[in-house]
Order: sequence, then C-alpha cells, then structure tokens
Amino acid sequence: MQVPNGPTGPYRLLVRALTAGLLVSASACSLHGVLRPADAPSVVPPAGSATPSLTDAQASAALITQGELGGRWSATQGGATWRDGLLKTRTDTPDCQRLLDGLYAEDLLGEPTGARAVVGLDESGNAAQLRYQVAAYAAPSEVDAKLAWLRTLPAKCAQFTSTDVRGGRLNVTVVPTVLPGVGDAREGLRLTMSGASSGDSGDGSGGASMLTLDFAAVRVGDRAVSLTNGGLGGAAQDSTQQAVQVGTQRLQDVLAGRPPATAPAVPTTAPAVPTTPSAGPLTDTPTEPLTESPADTENTTADTADTDNTDNTDNTAQEG
Repeated sequence: MQVPNGPTGPYRLLVRALTAGLLVSASACSLHGVLRPADAPSVVPPAGSATPSLTDAQASAALITQGELGGRWSATQGGATWRDGLLKTRTDTPDCQRLLDGLYAEDLLGEPTGARAVVGLDESGNAAQLRYQVAAYAAPSEVDAKLAWLRTLPAKCAQFTSTDVRGGRLNVTVVPTVLPGVGDAREGLRLTMSGASSGDSGDGSGGASMLTLDFAAVRVGDRAVSLTNGGLGGAAQDSTQQAVQVGTQRLQDVLAGRPPATAPAVPTTAPAVPTTPSAGPLTDTPTEPLTESPADTENTTADTADTDNTDNTDNTAQEG
C-alpha cells in the first residue's frame, strides 16, 4: 500500500485554509504596525482661532491723536448736520447709491468681525470733521474685495445726480486720490457734492451746498484703518495723507509690540448731538503776540516821541 507523502483530499483543503488564515493575520498585524495613530493626519486649528488678531486694547492704542495732525485739530463736538442733508440722498445708479449709503453709515469696508475702536476729530480752520477707525475683519480677502470695488467707483460714479428728501438735486463727482504706499493694500476716493439742495446743508443758509469728503482705507493683514475727512469748507488732502501715514505705522507698531510714539487717542463710543459749524472765533487761534514789522516799530517809536513832546509841553505850561 502506498503511503501518501502529504495531505490529500479534504485534509489538503483544510491545510490550505489554515495557511491562508495565518497569512491574513500576519498581514493585519503588519498593517497595524504601519498605520499607527501617530501617523494619522492631525487636526490643526486655524491660525488665529485661539488668539484674536486684534484685541480691544490694541485697537484703542492704534488710534491716531489730534496732536499728530496739527494744532488745528481737537476732539469732536458731534456729527455735522450736513451728513443727513447731503449723504442721505438717493440716486438711480446702484454702485453710487452703495457709496452714499456706505459713507453715511460709515461701513464701506463692511461690518468688522473683531475688535474695533473709533475716534472723531474736528478741524477749526475749515470746520472739517475726521472719523478714524481701526478694526479687524474676517479675512484679508474680504477687505481686498471691498478695496477692489472702491477702485471701480471713479469710473462708475465719475459724475451722477442724487436727490434729497425734499426733491433738491445735487451734482456728485468721484475721483481717486493718492495715498502713501503703506500697509498691504490701500484705496482712496474724493467725493464732491454741489447744487441747490432744498434740504439742510449744514451751513444754515439752505442754499447751494458744496461738500468735499475724502475716504481712505489701508489693510494690514486682516486688520484695516479707514477714515473720512471733510466738510462744507473742504478737505485738506495733507491731513488725509498724514492720518493714513501715521495711523498705519501706529497700527503696525502696536501689533509688533512696540510702544506708539505718542499717547493713544480716547475712542469715541457714540456720536454726540449734531452740531453746525460755528461762526464765532476759532478756539485754536494762537495766543502768542504777533511780531511787529520794522515799519510798525518805527511808527511806534514816532508815536512815543510825539507823546513825550506833548507831555513836555504840558509840563512847561504848568510851570509858566
């Protein structure tokens, strides 16, 4: 009888099954050794999610001060009445209406999603008002989208007509302005309104109005500084540029942990009662004595000599 050298029939099938099972187990153990939990992709929290990109204290510290713009600027006494009479008007062009609404609501860059601080300043020379804001937004792309839209307005709204609540018609022009090359991105506009508005123009005359208003914005990361500057007496472009230059540098210093060069301004929490430009004397007029010219000095000397002669004459008469 022949003795089989290996499993045959059902025994061979059993051996093959057991062998396959051992191989699968070995493969599983091998794979388990490769795919360790430490090798799995880790969940990294979004940058800045734990720490705000701008705190309330930083926003307040980044505000510009009246001293950084010159002696003619002081803390605001309240919103001028021309805001309602001239900015709260209607036009048929959607982009131009969006511009007017944004200037009136002071939200051309959109609603901030983080900390913000605002300060208001008044200029005594031409009764201009400056509103300056430091704020954090959802992302740099959000601010850039607003800046890109603002960049189109000098073409879309170069000249248009708006109508106030009483039917008065205003001619509006929009032109770009040049800003210092600061920050990551920036945009500036100048809006001028003129015409026989029947509404309150803010100067008490109710006649033709002329408003010049600068808007400027600079992005620094996902933060931005923005401002409006102007009034019925005009808008000094050097003040706008100075505020942009100084304000952006101040924000960058605060974010880097460097102390600002001057003390921060006190933030404005809410607008005061609207005021009209004062017709009285300027409060910031220099009090130093005026320097006399040579001609004035000579006249004063002559007048003094005449007075001395008169006194001598009187004395002579009394002696006689």
